Amino acid sequence: MHTQTPFIHNHQLNTIKKQANFLLKTLRSVADRNVLDTVRDTAVAKAMEAFDGLTSEQKQLLEQMGRNEEAQEIQNYLDSLEPYLVPFPEVTANQAQKLFPKAKKLKLPDLERLDYAHMTYLRWIDTATNRLYIVYRHEDRWIGVEGRITSTNKKGFCMFCNRHQELGFFNVKLKGSSPDNFSSVGQYVCMDDEACNHSMTDPSALEKFLLSVGK
Repeated sequence: MHTQTPFIHNHQLNTIKKQANFLLKTLRSVADRNVLDTVRDTAVAKAMEAFDGLTSEQKQLLEQMGRNEEAQEIQNYLDSLEPYLVPFPEVTANQAQKLFPKAKKLKLPDLERLDYAHMTYLRWIDTATNRLYIVYRHEDRWIGVEGRITSTNKKGFCMFCNRHQELGFFNVKLKGSSPDNFSSVGQYVCMDDEACNHSMTDPSALEKFLLSVGK
């Protein structure tokens, strides 16, 4: 590939990793070449399904996954994709504060040290107040959602990433027709900010929720 134009978003990289792990498990457990060839083709096809409008060069890059034989080769391949990642847009403290105007003492993570390349959405928990803050970029506008998160001390499927994780109950208040009229909506989501982003293969459930409750 001649140019390293970023085209892989975090959730797409996670899809590729999922298929690469599937391929690796098969390589370790199956000797039949016909079965292996089928699995290779399936893994590559499923990785490509995460994308729209791939160029021939981008297709070639994804097809390379199916040619690996060893665990180290697969890891080297995944590492080689890093230059093609489209990072989550960096957020400034001023932008974050504007999204949560009611939070007078908003405690922010170290925004300059975040791993934006491996992020579908920005989230952090203020442990002093048990509040989860979410920042998402949708069609050139920022969405900010906050609510109380309560650990369930149980594992289950996160509503956002659909992976089996340690869950918390995220409760978001919605504005009603009058100042005193509040309703709320709740979802079971990951307690671990990083784990959720590293497990995300389809952002549609996250996006649908944030658009329904966000400002």
